[in-house]
This record gives sequence, C-alpha cells and structure tokens, in this order.
Amino acid sequence: MNLNTNFVDINTIKADESLKYKNNDFSKLENKELKKVCNDFESFFMQQLLDISLKNTKVSGEGTGSDIIKGMYTNSIAQQSKGAVGISTMLYEFLTQNNK
Repeated sequence: MNLNTNFVDINTIKADESLKYKNNDFSKLENKELKKVCNDFESFFMQQLLDISLKNTKVSGEGTGSDIIKGMYTNSIAQQSKGAVGISTMLYEFLTQNNK
C-alpha cells in the first residue's frame, strides 16, 4: 500500500497569485491594472447610486419585467460613465501616493 497517495508534493504547487498583493501592496500592481480596478469600482458605485435613486420611479414602465429593464438601464449608464465622474481618479491618486 502506497501511503504517499494522500499527500501533495509541495514542489508542484504554484505560488498563489494573491500573495503578491498581500497587505494592500499596490506597488506591485501595474498602473494600468490599478486604474482598471479604480474604474470598475466607480462603475459599481454609480450603479448602486442609480439603483437606489431610481428604485421608486417608473422610468422603465410598470408591470412584469420593468425591474429587469431598470437594472439593464442602470448597468448601461454605470458602464458608460466608468472613469468620467472622478471617483476613480481620486481613488487611483490616493492609492498610488499613499502606497509608494
């Protein structure tokens, strides 16, 4: 009976990619990647604001499917405004200045 079948050879394990970002070390992220993350955050934030502000409106009509249409509408606006509001720029500058 081979007892080694239940064990993993540690030499075959690849390093976890998330470890290089340990302790919020954004200096290892390339500027392009960090800017993308900041833009994605701004888009998410805008969608949350739009969802809350349009919750009780009839911008997408009434009845079956209106919530789905409203969700698609807010998602589209949030994606198009990615990086245009200024939140991502402020976040990017904060992260790059404070994590050198």
